[in-house]
Amino acid sequence: MYGKIKEFLTDELNSIESNGLLKKERIIITPQGANVKINSGEEVVIMCANNYLGLSSHPEVINAAKSALDSHGYGMSSVRFICGTQDIHKELERKIADFYGTEDTILYAAAFDANGGVFEPLFGEQDAIISDELNHASIIDGVRLAKAHRYRYKHSDMNDLEQQLIKAQDQRFRIIVTDGVFSMDGDLAKMDEICALAEKYDALVMTDECHSAGFIGKTGRGVPEHFGVMDKVDIITGTLGKALGGAMGGYTTGKKEIIELLRQRSRPYLFSNSLAPAIVGASLKVFELLSSTTELRDKLEENTLFFKENIKAAGFDIKPGDSPIVPIMLYDAALSQKFANRLLEEGVYAVGFFYPVVAKGQARIRTQISAAHSKADLDKAIAAFIKVGKELGVIN
Repeated sequence: MYGKIKEFLTDELNSIESNGLLKKERIIITPQGANVKINSGEEVVIMCANNYLGLSSHPEVINAAKSALDSHGYGMSSVRFICGTQDIHKELERKIADFYGTEDTILYAAAFDANGGVFEPLFGEQDAIISDELNHASIIDGVRLAKAHRYRYKHSDMNDLEQQLIKAQDQRFRIIVTDGVFSMDGDLAKMDEICALAEKYDALVMTDECHSAGFIGKTGRGVPEHFGVMDKVDIITGTLGKALGGAMGGYTTGKKEIIELLRQRSRPYLFSNSLAPAIVGASLKVFELLSSTTELRDKLEENTLFFKENIKAAGFDIKPGDSPIVPIMLYDAALSQKFANRLLEEGVYAVGFFYPVVAKGQARIRTQISAAHSKADLDKAIAAFIKVGKELGVIN
């Protein structure tokens, strides 16, 4: 039986490769940072990590992970409600709630699980979920698991959002769901306008802050802080796997009744192992660092402005936005692969994004700036982009 599907799969893979679209994983042999060494021996500047604050290899974070490993062990071998809850899990949930000014928090093994597990327990056949068309795949998959009516509005189009809210008025409960920062384009959701429409049409608001927690907003509380509506957002999901240390783990934070029902009925929480103690210990240190200073957030903002100004001045087409995600648009999938490979030869590690990760005809190199980048790192990256861009006819 496998022979038939093997032939089909081989043809599919050959087609992907012949079109120049085969994704190949590069192997890093050092800790994640602004500069890494790959298995071929080169040291390269990383321009595509979610390591926004440079905390993935921060010495205090690593030491906190080691201490938790010594004090609380390697793993829990259990889900939370059986025997998988330690004191540090509860401490981290309190820290996250304090960080956002919410009532309670629930931890997940991954942010994909947080988004996958939030809708089905809360919303049923009488309810409506109204989602931005460019929301992350985890939100899309989570919405599919719920029996609620589904409405989709055009990306950041407040007129269309209002029309969807009007259509959903017959449902019992309504919730507007959006990414805070959209991961492919780097633009911010219009959270103030979303919250105003939610109040007008009696809807809840949920935002995924995976690409904003720790660095968007004056103190890094995310897009709701940036727009001054932290008290108007009902549910926030986020990750510990990007700016907040870069390991793994997700969370949902919000009203205590919402979080308690998720503890009772959210399937990814009920049927997945507890977050490993070392990750929890490191995450506690991360929130301690973020609560004591905005130094890393401020350095990231400075680096982002410098990189954007120079890339735009060189003639590249970039998506507008107020985040450290800087998509350099190439539009052609095969070109994005070729461009990324040439960048690596110039000592810059970046990746081409193309369909189905982004829409057809929207291929790009998505760069992501870090507080760990030095000016020399950014200068090297900019010079490489200009050299390869001219070589491949992207810029003059």
